[in-house]
Amino acid sequence: MNVKKTTSALGLFVALVGSAFAQQGAVPNSVPHLDHAFVIMMENHGYSQIIGNPNAPYINSYAKNANLATNYFAVAHPSLTNYLEVVGGSNFGVLDDDPPLWHNTSCMPNLATGAPNLEANAASICPITGSGTEAATPAVDCSNEVSAPPCDLNLDGKVSYPASTTTLGISIADQLVANGKTWKSYQEDLPMTGANWVNYSDGNFTNFTNFSKINPQLTPPLNHGEIVQLYAVKHNPFAYFQSVQEGTHPTLSLNQMVPFDGARGLWADLASGNVPAFSLIAPNQCNDQHGRGNAGAFCNFDPTDNGTQAGLNPASIILGDQTVQKIVTAIHASPVWKEGQTAIVVIWDENDYSAAPNTNQVIAIVDTNFGSHGKPSAKFYTHFSLLRTLEGGFNLPCLNHACDSTTAAMSDLFGEKQ
Repeated sequence: MNVKKTTSALGLFVALVGSAFAQQGAVPNSVPHLDHAFVIMMENHGYSQIIGNPNAPYINSYAKNANLATNYFAVAHPSLTNYLEVVGGSNFGVLDDDPPLWHNTSCMPNLATGAPNLEANAASICPITGSGTEAATPAVDCSNEVSAPPCDLNLDGKVSYPASTTTLGISIADQLVANGKTWKSYQEDLPMTGANWVNYSDGNFTNFTNFSKINPQLTPPLNHGEIVQLYAVKHNPFAYFQSVQEGTHPTLSLNQMVPFDGARGLWADLASGNVPAFSLIAPNQCNDQHGRGNAGAFCNFDPTDNGTQAGLNPASIILGDQTVQKIVTAIHASPVWKEGQTAIVVIWDENDYSAAPNTNQVIAIVDTNFGSHGKPSAKFYTHFSLLRTLEGGFNLPCLNHACDSTTAAMSDLFGEKQ
């Protein structure tokens, strides 16, 4: 390693972002110190669809034996919006699931224009950077995924967030690197070639695979529509930030995005105990309970998702339950679980079916290798609360809505600071 070169790069990075970090809030002070945190992101099911579901025995047992938030809410819709809110405390003007406009440093980000990306726009998303105006989060939303009653409920259908005009276009990854800490985004079925330019993949073929060069040609020929989109960039929020796309610093880059398999992947890192301070873990779209329409019966979308357990695909729930068990078991068996203070958080990004009267309540399970367990919390928490808690644990300043006076740290679930 060229220490002089690395030190110089770090100094330049800190200088470049110093003014942005100066605009952040205070370090949340009610959270115990964290050496490591694993956030496992599941998909598209509300609290009552999983809690009490007989097809999710491990998750229900885990929620009971760890610490369960019984009044935790995703913020808005759709998926990508919530992933951004978990890692950055804002939607950054992104209210759709479109891919990033890769490496386009000249287009105007939503924060600069003040105009949100909506589901109906079908427009790639300019890399998030700078500061400016995000999109508002109304309590009842008839302007994005639906346009007529019954409209989507954001949060609990009562709480809303006006569009902040002072939103910073950075994430917890920027904060960690600026403070000499590490992070990774573990993405199941991300191809071994990495995340750059990849919008979707089955682990091998991607959106930019040139099927015309694969011989002999089949009849009918292979096409991109047949790819099962197991990896989806919309579940990899760090890929949307300009600092990460352009590799502002060697450890703030697309190189920090790895699959579950391989020498630098999730399973290898857990086996060795060589894990970063912060890990975002996203199972593929069959294993995270999202579902795909071209992946067979076990991965099919819920046939009649009306907010209840009755319309769910039981196989999808079982796959998700087994995936959570596999990941949590591997973390518990890792050397990292026996050293320092480590937390596992299992959350669902949103209640995909949140048409009134269904709210956006989702599950949040907190498991630590310290403190008490088996204690549920009925306090009102959101994805912003999780970010505030993680920032406090890593001694980082709060960011965007994680700084709001209405955003409480999840201290009772992580253990009160001594």
